[in-house]
Amino acid sequence: MRLPLVKCHGSGNDFPLIDARQLVLPDPVWAAVARALAARNGPIGGDGLLLLTDGDATSAFGMRMFNSDGSESEQCLNGLRCVARLGFERLGLDHAIVRLKTSRAEVARAPDLASGIYTVREVAGPASLDVARWPMDIGRAENVERPIEHLPSPRPFTAVSMPNPHLVAFVDAVDDGELVALGEVCEAAPAWLPNRANVSFVEVRSDGLFVRTFERGVGLTDSCGSAMAASVHAACLTGRAGWDRTLTVWNKGGLVRGGAARNGMVTLEGNATWEWAGWVEIDQATGAVGEIAVEQEFAEESEAWKNLTSSPRP
Repeated sequence: MRLPLVKCHGSGNDFPLIDARQLVLPDPVWAAVARALAARNGPIGGDGLLLLTDGDATSAFGMRMFNSDGSESEQCLNGLRCVARLGFERLGLDHAIVRLKTSRAEVARAPDLASGIYTVREVAGPASLDVARWPMDIGRAENVERPIEHLPSPRPFTAVSMPNPHLVAFVDAVDDGELVALGEVCEAAPAWLPNRANVSFVEVRSDGLFVRTFERGVGLTDSCGSAMAASVHAACLTGRAGWDRTLTVWNKGGLVRGGAARNGMVTLEGNATWEWAGWVEIDQATGAVGEIAVEQEFAEESEAWKNLTSSPRP
């Protein structure tokens, strides 16, 4: 089958994006497509597969996100901005309510982060501290700035769902090896954490936060939007940042602007950058990638993002 797609990224979190409103495929097929198209060393590569889907009575359109291992995430905020851009362009909108897997989010066109960078504002949440909904069996209902005995680390973590589950630890300096070791424990879906979780180390810096994440279903990633949202909420919750204030949130892939409110809603403003548009042939039976055609490249957008992210960071 031939699938039209856009290769895009939000804050360096890259994806193949498909307008799936007219495509009726069973979930196992979409999972296979995600594994084929988002294989990091494959011909397209990405952190997952994004789908623009139909809306309903209270949403203009919907979004689905399949991780590169074929599992489906509750949401992906870097990906949501990309889906929002496609939805805006296809439906002639500049703001919308978007239907996600287990929640809804508000999106709107925002002032550009810099010249030539298409920017979207997204409001998601409310963030929840109720770990029973993950579920995470640790003998208590919440975990704010406390070690988790099942993890091989004495670090205090704050558990936040956005609604996908996140464990956030504030550190003096990110250690990728330690982060991967902790992420792999959660990725193994132990009995106390059967649906796994995203794990982030966060540095508090001069003008905001730096977030590094081991993403559920992906692994160590340059950027994770919901992890940045969870980190902003956790920073406010623990007194490291102020409620209703805008922070710069850095990651290896770039940056977003973020802020959290006491009601649990988190706002991010970030890029939705097109790299190229075209189509790909997929063998529906095997999931193998066939011919790929690039019909349009967006070199100016890519250059604008490169210029923004190559500036000195704190």
